[in-house]
Amino acid sequence: MTAPQIALERALRAVRIVPVLTIETVDQAVPLARALVDGGLPVLEVTLRTPAAAEAARAIMAELPQAIVGLGTLLAPSDVDLAVELGVRFIVSPGTTPALLAAARQSALPFLTGIATASEAMAARAAGFTLQKFFPAEAAGGIAWLKGIAGPLPELRFRPTGGIGENNLAAYLGLANVIAAGGSWMVPKADVAAAAWTRIAERARQARRLAGDQPTVAV
Repeated sequence: MTAPQIALERALRAVRIVPVLTIETVDQAVPLARALVDGGLPVLEVTLRTPAAAEAARAIMAELPQAIVGLGTLLAPSDVDLAVELGVRFIVSPGTTPALLAAARQSALPFLTGIATASEAMAARAAGFTLQKFFPAEAAGGIAWLKGIAGPLPELRFRPTGGIGENNLAAYLGLANVIAAGGSWMVPKADVAAAAWTRIAERARQARRLAGDQPTVAV
């Protein structure tokens, strides 16, 4: 495991929660990220789901160097190239393809490759990725799947995402093979549109309390 991968795993274990952000306009990026960082959630995944995503990630990194910014929803090797160009700290995909695995390995960026089956998890492991994103978690089997996979693949660690919120967060984080969970429940679209940054910061604090309010590890 490379030094950046080790650093990311330590950061994830510390915060236990990664906000997954779909940012519509660049002007929302910095105040949204600042609210989350102030609320104790400095590890942020900016998804490539909007035209503003890349510039939003760039703005957050420029204004908030204490944030650990990753780029998500990577679908092709060109997205990995974009992540390298931006200088993000980690990359995330919703699924796994041979081309994406190869591009991620070449980039040397920590990669949370998306898996939903045992076969995908094994393919990612064979490529050297033992820290994986289980997605869509609830739809793909949720806690029962994670418990089941722990027997045959005990070395794998997961950051489940998809259908996780305040009602089931503790159950996911209570699993030995889950080091963190991803979600967007702390950033409701209505609050972002209303620039309700104080409310978002408080939601972030509540999420950290649910996760045990562990201290952040600098990387």
